[in-house]
Amino acid sequence: MNQLDAWHFPLPRTHTGMLLGNGKMGVMIWGEGNVLRVTVNRADFWDHRGGLPWSEGMSYVRIRQLLEAGDEVGLRHLFEGDEPPPGQPRRPSLLPLGRIELLLDRHLSLTTGELDMRRGRVHVHAEGNGQKLDIVFDLAMGDPLLHISVLGGLQSSAGALPLLVRRVTAWEYVGEYLRQISFVEPQLFDGQDLSGWVQTRPADPPLCLGYRIRENELWLGLEYGTDVTTARAAVGKLIDRYAAQGIEKLRYDTENWWMRYWQAVPRLDIPNKRLDFLYRYGMFKFAGLTNPDGGIPAGLQGGWIEEYQMPPWSGDYHFNINVQMCYWPAYHGNRLDHLKPLFDMLDNWMPLLRQNARIFVGIDDGLMLPHAVDDRGTCMGGFWTGAVDHGCTAWVAQMMYDYYRYSMDIDFLRRMAYPFMVGAMRVYEEMLERDGNGGWALPVSVSPEYRGAALNAWGRNASFQLAAIHRLSENLIEAARILGESPDPLWADIHAGLPPASLYGPPGYEQIALWDGTPLEESHRHHSHLAGICPFDTLDLDDPAWQPIYERSLRTWIQKGMGMWSGWCVPWASMIHTRLHNPDMAELLLEIWDRVFTNEGHGTLHDCVFPGFTLIGAPPIVKSGMERRSVAQGALNKMTFEAPIPERMQMDAGMSATVAIVEMMLHVRRGVHHLFAGAPSHWKKVSFDGILTEGAFLVSAERVNNLVTQVRIHSQAGGTFRLENPWPGAATVIGETGAKKTIIGQILEIKMQAGECVVLTMS
Repeated sequence: MNQLDAWHFPLPRTHTGMLLGNGKMGVMIWGEGNVLRVTVNRADFWDHRGGLPWSEGMSYVRIRQLLEAGDEVGLRHLFEGDEPPPGQPRRPSLLPLGRIELLLDRHLSLTTGELDMRRGRVHVHAEGNGQKLDIVFDLAMGDPLLHISVLGGLQSSAGALPLLVRRVTAWEYVGEYLRQISFVEPQLFDGQDLSGWVQTRPADPPLCLGYRIRENELWLGLEYGTDVTTARAAVGKLIDRYAAQGIEKLRYDTENWWMRYWQAVPRLDIPNKRLDFLYRYGMFKFAGLTNPDGGIPAGLQGGWIEEYQMPPWSGDYHFNINVQMCYWPAYHGNRLDHLKPLFDMLDNWMPLLRQNARIFVGIDDGLMLPHAVDDRGTCMGGFWTGAVDHGCTAWVAQMMYDYYRYSMDIDFLRRMAYPFMVGAMRVYEEMLERDGNGGWALPVSVSPEYRGAALNAWGRNASFQLAAIHRLSENLIEAARILGESPDPLWADIHAGLPPASLYGPPGYEQIALWDGTPLEESHRHHSHLAGICPFDTLDLDDPAWQPIYERSLRTWIQKGMGMWSGWCVPWASMIHTRLHNPDMAELLLEIWDRVFTNEGHGTLHDCVFPGFTLIGAPPIVKSGMERRSVAQGALNKMTFEAPIPERMQMDAGMSATVAIVEMMLHVRRGVHHLFAGAPSHWKKVSFDGILTEGAFLVSAERVNNLVTQVRIHSQAGGTFRLENPWPGAATVIGETGAKKTIIGQILEIKMQAGECVVLTMS
């Protein structure tokens, strides 16, 4: 973590910028020539109007009737509602804010930027006419406050650097749309102590972006107020407090925050430089996305909201995979406290989730979370399959139970996770019905995003939902035992009587289907029918009776190809291949993702950056003569701010790539740990230190020339660690006192006390 990672200017678009974040405020640093642009925003800057709260009539019974009757008009009206009144948006959305531009001397040109991940600091360098400039960015980790200092370069007569700032508000790009939904132009202001602007909102408090220039430094803050005056005053007060303490105090506090952060994060030593950077930068961005110290729960973009367009998908909370991916690094990354803001938000939504369940299935003790909501839990509407996708609730329940598994925090299990799991299962219990053969079936179910919101985007026994139910039932039975509760007998009955997955094909030729009668028909971005492999881990890959089914399913998946894949699904595919012990493909997919779905500033994109790999967001393949010349000059989609297709940045893919790299080193399958299953054999030396895993174990291991040399296990809570034997024979367990014992078997079981540390080697 001592190296500085370099960015090379020009960085011509917002999402090519270098990132700083503190969970509340996002900063993107970009530009070209002598103009350094700094786009800023807050992760909680919402227009809360609009949306489609669950209302009477949006019941499972009614939805089933409409689907079985083929009543598309009735179904769409139920979930799309009427046109909003004039001046109102259809749904809530995060809002763009704007940027400031530092105008350097005309003889200077931006050259490189350096990110010091260890300290959370950015340096930008400019040169020209024999002069050099160093521009340093420091972001407070507890408040929405940024400090910029400019060192060196051309001096004024007073001995200080002249700092010229230009304001660019989002109104310059989206003002026409905002005016249509009742916004008014931001109010710009200038003063000796504070300059900036205030953006009012029709139904929410105004936000002030204010900055203060003192010689060669700039303090910038983002604060709300009850009105324009109090918003400006709040920013002034924030800057006063930090300026009085001085930049050295800010840097001291920030460096200490990052020191504590990196001390807990696992260290990987891998010979693939591309993946090494993706992991380090991924964990750096994860901190800026999910900081538990006053941070906002992470949506699709966190605080990194661009100024030039309304954020794609409103920048909202998508619970059918995207939020989960954003938080995956918290687990193996040993940063469980970063999950707490999300869980606190969900806790606040409990009355709403119970109301949703009451309307949907007519019970008072259920919980139901739609797939796309704002930060108040309001359903976005307009996508009926997402609204009825109860797998979203079950997946959040898994996140909570995994928090317990990785922390062994029984108080959290009792207070939050177990009641949430019970509430999620109650809704499934009402949706399920007997299949006529003593088992269970889910008569109406969806597979996330498959066939979109078409009238045929549903079926019986969707494999994704079956996997979610099995994961939920397994977790509930285990959690009840841990808590000394009596498990509901229905959970075991459902677990035993519900198919593990929907199968398609004649006997002996079955493969996993999307739902009954529907195999994978096309390339699709959501690998939902394979969710029993990953992430729900309900299918036993070592079951010989099912292995031919897995083989056929995966061959079909591969045969359909990647031509309709988006950015976030590629790391997920890598994780599936790791679980299949197919390391070369696990590595290749992550390299493809970095090449195809990140831009020249390492911005993580939903769409591809060049045509030929996928059709998701792809620019034209056939180009005019002018376009061909632009490509030859490296300009198309790369060197111009007005890109032919606006970039749609999301954080989910970057976070899932981060954890996919960790899982190449260590992953858990059906309670058993597997070492280096995703590490290719051409990695002659690879090691990791301090990966957190189920049971609150911290694991370290090394492999040299494809032989695991040792495994170190530290138990934080006590328990039995189960490991697939990485050696052909026996293993030696060395305790802290030096005592040794030999264990054998395909699965090694090591019983440990809390605080105990052991080392395993080949006997």
